[in-house]
Amino acid sequence: MKEEEVNRCQIQNWYPKFKSLTIKTKFHKLPESFINYLIDDSGPFLLPHSVTNEDAMPNRVHNFEEEDDFQVPEESSDNETEPPLNRPSFPELEIEIRESIETLGGTIIPKLNWSAPKDAAWISPSQNLSCTCFNEIALLFRSSDSLFHDLCNAYDSCTDKVSSRPQSFYLALRKWYPSLKPEMEFRCFVKSNVLVGICQREVTTFYPVLLNEKDLIKGLIEEFFDDKIRFEFESQNYTFDVYVTKERKVKLVDFNTWCGSTLPLMYTWEELEEIHGECDDLELRIVESRLSVLPGLKTAVPYDYLDVSPGSGWDQVLKIAEEEFQKENQMSDEVA
Repeated sequence: MKEEEVNRCQIQNWYPKFKSLTIKTKFHKLPESFINYLIDDSGPFLLPHSVTNEDAMPNRVHNFEEEDDFQVPEESSDNETEPPLNRPSFPELEIEIRESIETLGGTIIPKLNWSAPKDAAWISPSQNLSCTCFNEIALLFRSSDSLFHDLCNAYDSCTDKVSSRPQSFYLALRKWYPSLKPEMEFRCFVKSNVLVGICQREVTTFYPVLLNEKDLIKGLIEEFFDDKIRFEFESQNYTFDVYVTKERKVKLVDFNTWCGSTLPLMYTWEELEEIHGECDDLELRIVESRLSVLPGLKTAVPYDYLDVSPGSGWDQVLKIAEEEFQKENQMSDEVA
């Protein structure tokens, strides 16, 4: 993999050409002071001071009984009191971002050049990536390990590595659509400019609806690739993510590199590398039962670090879940 292939997958680079096919997005070039804030782990975890008085967690509950534990005892002298923490502040950037969020409907999904902070969704009050203000974005970014790859290790898999980081970092604000269904997002694998594999993007859940729509979805994605992507994206080997709408239209979500830090999800890179030339039997892989789900970022452990082999703990959990699912179906049939 070359540096130029990695650079093509930066959202600020591919978005202008594919703007009509993807989610509406606003871009902000990030100052180095904010990048330094993201990678600095020398002190306490501090959110920026907000010049617009917007709280990253406005709905958090205060437990005053617990707060008593943090009160300074009366006998403590002023000399023992720690100095106030100097919170960082990015007023110009915050105001610019606020204006962009408003133009995008009030709620967005944030993303850096390549990655979104999906591994940090657990810390958000909404439990997803939706943000309504600058400090919510800062909270997700500071809590994400996957964004550290963008900041410091983006070119580690390149055979011609010269750069340690991109010349500039950009914040992409993508319009939030609460009605989007995770089961309708798919990852597509392109080798030598040929679509060689497609799979479900959300592998941690079984979605029965996909069983009946599998062939239709595969056809829609193949047509979209041939008509819109194949002769427009300049790399020969890459992946791209798409979303299939309820109107059965395909929307582009993202581009990613071939191999490197990109997850193959329901494939392995070894088997994808073995596919040569046009693929007459192109496969769309989906989770076809509860027994087939894969652990993911929601477990706080990468799925490829977990043992799902026969007899393992995960294997037993999944078998029990499948048995319960079959019992529920049997009871529903009897009632019907």
